[in-house]
Amino acid sequence: MIRPAAFGYNEETAANNHFQSADGKDDSDISQKAISEFDAMAEKLQSSGINVMVVDDTKEPVKPDAVFPNNWFSTHENGVIITYSLYSAKRRQEVREDIIKQLEEKYQYKKRYTFDHYSEEGLHLEGTGSMIFDRPNRIAYACLSPRTRIELLSKFGILMNYQPVYFTATDQDGNEIYHTNVMMSVGEKLAIVCLDSIADEQEKSSLIRSLQNTEKEILEISFDQMNQFAGNMLELRNDMGETFLVMSTTAHNALNKKQIELIEKYDKILHFEIPTIEKYGGGSVRCMIAEIFS
Repeated sequence: MIRPAAFGYNEETAANNHFQSADGKDDSDISQKAISEFDAMAEKLQSSGINVMVVDDTKEPVKPDAVFPNNWFSTHENGVIITYSLYSAKRRQEVREDIIKQLEEKYQYKKRYTFDHYSEEGLHLEGTGSMIFDRPNRIAYACLSPRTRIELLSKFGILMNYQPVYFTATDQDGNEIYHTNVMMSVGEKLAIVCLDSIADEQEKSSLIRSLQNTEKEILEISFDQMNQFAGNMLELRNDMGETFLVMSTTAHNALNKKQIELIEKYDKILHFEIPTIEKYGGGSVRCMIAEIFS
């Protein structure tokens, strides 16, 4: 997790992130509130026995979205670390070699693959924002958008021996959903997905079939729940082997009793108050965590 130094509204990402909003408030006030929300979340994760590596953002250059590291790198069990091509020029400054070096030294990553250079060609793939991994079954789920180009998704699939399952997803107003991780989440046994966002029936059937073939129970969420970040969840495991589904309090409050009971069939729920980060950043809890696999 990256502790933000200058969190704020990024007009470049707002071009296709309809979860963001701006109201003209003072940036320094927004940044301080975001830091408080971040610190409380990291502390709550750690108190639940979940190992958290916190790295401070650098003050210069100013990086308003640094709190969302999952978009610029991912780690993999076979000693691989990958960096990605980001849509926003401001966000490309988040890629930090010192963090990569820390990870390589601490977790013995032996291989580094980069997609960064594709930004020069206008091609983007934004890590585990763009792709939802079912790691045991080597499947990468992705909704295509300006931030998730099929050319790079295919290259990732070949490079890492993953089968891409892709589709187009839109919100209730017909806008393309900018990241797959706001409309679906896949855990070991439970998949949470806004199926209404996929208009193409063949694509929807292919997604459902893939989830069912890998023995996932499907929890369907509505557009309204998706808009409250109920798709932006992540399954984590602590030192004792307990599994948790982490989400924001906004997302938790959007769920009904039956949905909560289904989640608790598989995982404990941890939720966090991050309204400032959600409002101005357009991302939620899952976006704030880059998982470490070694």
